[in-house]
Amino acid sequence: MLMSQASTLQDLLRFHRKTPPCTAVIFGANGDLTRRKLMPALYRLAWEGRLAPGFAIIGLSRTPLSNEAFRQLMRDSVAKFLEDSPFDEDLWNSFAQGLFYMPGDVGDHSTFQRLADCLREVEQSRQTGGNTLFYLSTQPSQYAEIVEGIGAAGMAKEDGGWKRVIIEKPFGHDLTSAKELNARLQKVLDERQIYRIDHYLGKETVQNILAFRFGNGIFEPLWNRRYIEHVQITAAESIGVEGRGGYYQEAGALRDMIQNHLLQVVATIAMEPSATFSPDAVRDERAKLLRSIHVMKPEEVAANTVAGQYGPGRVGGGQVVGFREEKGVRPDSQTETYAAVRFMIENWRWANVPFYIRTGKYLPKRVTEVAIHYRSAPLAVFRNEFGDNSQAMPNLLILRIQPEEGISLKFVSKHPGAGMTLRPVSMDFNYGSAFGERSPSAYETLLLDAIIGDATLYTRQDMVEASWTAVQPILDYWSTQKFPFPNYPAGAWGPAAADEMLSRYGHAWRRP
Repeated sequence: MLMSQASTLQDLLRFHRKTPPCTAVIFGANGDLTRRKLMPALYRLAWEGRLAPGFAIIGLSRTPLSNEAFRQLMRDSVAKFLEDSPFDEDLWNSFAQGLFYMPGDVGDHSTFQRLADCLREVEQSRQTGGNTLFYLSTQPSQYAEIVEGIGAAGMAKEDGGWKRVIIEKPFGHDLTSAKELNARLQKVLDERQIYRIDHYLGKETVQNILAFRFGNGIFEPLWNRRYIEHVQITAAESIGVEGRGGYYQEAGALRDMIQNHLLQVVATIAMEPSATFSPDAVRDERAKLLRSIHVMKPEEVAANTVAGQYGPGRVGGGQVVGFREEKGVRPDSQTETYAAVRFMIENWRWANVPFYIRTGKYLPKRVTEVAIHYRSAPLAVFRNEFGDNSQAMPNLLILRIQPEEGISLKFVSKHPGAGMTLRPVSMDFNYGSAFGERSPSAYETLLLDAIIGDATLYTRQDMVEASWTAVQPILDYWSTQKFPFPNYPAGAWGPAAADEMLSRYGHAWRRP
């Protein structure tokens, strides 16, 4: 009993303790991700007093900059992109004392030796204890090269403090390249040193799925094939490729969203309870779930997937061009900007329960949600009131990830007045208004966890390879097809084939 209480207390303290001193080395420090996300997140952690007094940052990119020029550039970025927080000039001046910059090309081996020298100087001046967090905010093709450079310069050895590496997605371009990348990284680093970041797992409402499922006794008994008919996950974007046509043409919706973000959401929804809320225990259950996803045979792909690409249309009251007219995109591009997949999970809990996932560009609204459709009541008691629609309104649990974070439970209730007239109603929980405080950004949460050494919300090698295994047959089949693109206008909910796919199984997409 005492050991159980001690474990619980330790888990609770995980959420409140400060970080140890360390140096964060950001490769690609002059890039968009650093300016928009990383530096505002680190500043916010400093504002909350979560960073150690000697916390330091070394920015590295090819652009020639002095320390002062880098500090000014980062100040302007933080002031511009800081969300829901005040910008404090005095705090910034203190924070900026720990900002340093080193120009360098990661293709040049001497860059890493100069970085090692710079790290030693910063460690001595800022008293960081040799703890180093490397953040790879660069082109994916450079990930292995950078880690090998870190290893060759002796910076991966944990002989004087911990060393950890955060790697941005995409982690590989397919299953083969993901395995190759893992093999190269693990020649330099132990798996426990590798933090593969997926910012969706850092979102408060994604984490709240775990609290909702495993912190309440009401819902978990109903979280299985006996009560749930199917699950829909929607990640809709109301924008196009936003000047990233060249990148998106090589990625596509399946790689960009489903293989990583949305399959991680599936794993969070469908995983078994872990024995403890420890990093290895939680990730073991996520990995087990991902390995349980049915791997489609080539002949199954056509019936269970839909690829789409937007054409010209009206969005927000204005006319927009089709994907093939975007800058950097080939005029005959076969890249999908919309993807819908019917996944099946082959385990005891979820047998015969389809998980429908869809994502796309230039859809009618920006929304990410999980809609859990419960089975209808076993007997249509009120058929006389509803006629043929007596069971047309099953219970629905909606987990809203963005933009309005919260949870809704939809059920039927008697309408006031004579007779037994039913109508749908909902019980709503709004994350922001319920707690009356700001939610941390995903990058704040994930950076804090990496510095602490908590890998719960990071993906592991086996998880990455399991998710690639699930989508690889789709990629292979789609690569052999010539789709009649474009097949949906910008501003629509995707191609008609996506509706037809669900209708074949007796279901229909929910309109958020």
